[in-house]
Amino acid sequence: MLKKNYKPSGIATWSKDDRPREKLFRLGAKHLSDSELLAVILRLGVEGKSAIDLAQEIKTRFKTWRNMADVDIAEWKQIKGLGITKISQILAAIEIGQRIQSEKSKQDLLIKDAKQLAEIFLPRLRDEKKESFWVVLLDGKNKIKDEMELAKGTVNEVSTYVREVLMTALRGAAASFAIIHNHPSGNPEPSHNDIQLTRELVCAGKTLKIKVQDHLIIGNDRYYSFAEHGQIKDLEKLWENYIHMKYDGG
Repeated sequence: MLKKNYKPSGIATWSKDDRPREKLFRLGAKHLSDSELLAVILRLGVEGKSAIDLAQEIKTRFKTWRNMADVDIAEWKQIKGLGITKISQILAAIEIGQRIQSEKSKQDLLIKDAKQLAEIFLPRLRDEKKESFWVVLLDGKNKIKDEMELAKGTVNEVSTYVREVLMTALRGAAASFAIIHNHPSGNPEPSHNDIQLTRELVCAGKTLKIKVQDHLIIGNDRYYSFAEHGQIKDLEKLWENYIHMKYDGG
């Protein structure tokens, strides 16, 4: 926390033990407040404001790191003294933090259920303003082999997505895969196109012997899982019944 006897005449006037950068090296980054961390990123203040003054103004305005990551550049520029360089430094630092979290969450991760996928993709997709469509490739032990964003935008042409997903899974020699996308509205309930896409992927995957583990839809801090609702298994059974009827003359 910032000391009560702080004077806005510049961090250089503080004792060395209280300066954010020196405090970070002495105690570690975890011991710094949000404002102190921001001050380290900013490095320097502007005329009439120290780096800590500017950091406190930013924190007061946006409240959370998540809000900082989500607002438009135009809103950042409304803060007097913040130019492109300082804004870029802050946003780059936030993005690095998000990528570190993403790497930690999926490292050697054995995907057992939708909750584990949601832990990876909720932070990444819940604030996206456009639909972002991802595929996660899994090996025979359900460990993540690879992940990639296939498209941005509403899923309208279902057949195009089916081809793209299956080609990606085949090229990646995946034993199975999951697809994930977000609903910018915040409501993760599946649309007609979402249901159709899942049905076609499950059927095509059965034909190619590549299992669809799940279709996860990300909303605002919640998700919808086709696997959790039993729909993946139901679709697999429908496909199997169709094949039996077709070839057994039932």
